[in-house]
Amino acid sequence: MSDTSPDFHKTVPDGDTHERSVCRQCGFVDYVNPKVVVGSVVRSESRILLCRRAIEPRRGYWTIPAGYMELNETTEQGARREAIEEANADLAISGILAVYSVPRLSQVQVIFRASLVGGFKPGPESLEVALFAWDEIPFDDLAFPSVHWSLHHDQAVETGAAMPPFANPDGAVGDRMPDGRPFL
Repeated sequence: MSDTSPDFHKTVPDGDTHERSVCRQCGFVDYVNPKVVVGSVVRSESRILLCRRAIEPRRGYWTIPAGYMELNETTEQGARREAIEEANADLAISGILAVYSVPRLSQVQVIFRASLVGGFKPGPESLEVALFAWDEIPFDDLAFPSVHWSLHHDQAVETGAAMPPFANPDGAVGDRMPDGRPFL
């Protein structure tokens, strides 16, 4: 639906608190809500699977396997599908690592902890995929702030420093990289 259609207008529907696009003829309310991103920090023998993005945004930067959920799938199914699409990797999901909010992008991100089952190779959305030891991770070339958060939260679990689930770091809303640079 589009609020530019002559049949739709912006108004606050009865019983609502937000302005929405509403059909003038039938009263249909076109709710536009946040998108859900699902992904995983995937480990194999203490190494972490990362994918170098072959698509925009942030083509050429490294990320965990993650992406938008599809209709009619669970968050776990979506995380497994994303790992297959990006890294041809099968996962054993062990639990939720974190739920992040990125309000400027209207995203909710559900990130799991997982282990690799079998091999991996680049999928159509990745230029390359590789396993990294913690001290080998290319932190300056990570695609998104939430990838930094996920990796550090997973490392905190690995070292026993904290337990999941995690949320955004204090004050972080996904508009800056951890070193303070503006994100996009």
